[in-house]
Amino acid sequence: MRKIREVLRITFACGLSKRQVAPIAGVSATTVREYVTRARQAGLGWPLPDEFGDEELERLLFPPVPDVPADQRPQPDWAALHRDLRRPGVTLLLLWEEYRAQHPNGFSYSWFCDCYRAWAGRVSPTLRQVHPAGERLFVDYAGHSIDLLDPQTGAVHAAQIFIAVLGASNNTFATATLSQGLPDWIAAHTAAFAFFGGVPRQVVCDNLKAGVIKCKGRLNTGPSANLIPLANSLCGVRHHEGGER
Repeated sequence: MRKIREVLRITFACGLSKRQVAPIAGVSATTVREYVTRARQAGLGWPLPDEFGDEELERLLFPPVPDVPADQRPQPDWAALHRDLRRPGVTLLLLWEEYRAQHPNGFSYSWFCDCYRAWAGRVSPTLRQVHPAGERLFVDYAGHSIDLLDPQTGAVHAAQIFIAVLGASNNTFATATLSQGLPDWIAAHTAAFAFFGGVPRQVVCDNLKAGVIKCKGRLNTGPSANLIPLANSLCGVRHHEGGER
């Protein structure tokens, strides 16, 4: 049985946000939003009418889905969906929720994801790359920053998110830095190598000013001299010979 009553009670009676309600009720924030949205559409608030038991509440907010054949269910506009995914912050889950809001008899989330990936694979074929364990570490800064609060002064800084991913295992390290400057860039790499317990044969970075001299097209023409202090600092760090953890 869904935890609809508990979610509605905490949301309406306590005035908490969906992210605050989620851990208390033991459900996801997305589920909280769905329950609250359906309740408001049904004209419900808190307290619930006395005649509303759990089964009645379930039937009201989640009526049985008509048995519609798969070939008669509405298909998303995959091309428009593909374009929307390029926008910052847009995910397949968000687009599926919009799709189900417009088409309650539509397909499930798993079907939605599988069909989109199949469609995208036909439109934009990709080359599968094989990365031997321990060979390459891909590094870059995320496109969005996050607010970092200084506990002593109360000042809020826009922190840059450094991400390092091992090619073979997808083992991922992330840390926040105050800038993308050379000192923070080197410190982030050092922290990543300590996290992984060694260094790869190659570190592949994007066109970061601190790490690349210049770039022609998609080819980096050479590493910056700024890499020299980082390389020197790694002399005592062992290389991953046996693979990735």
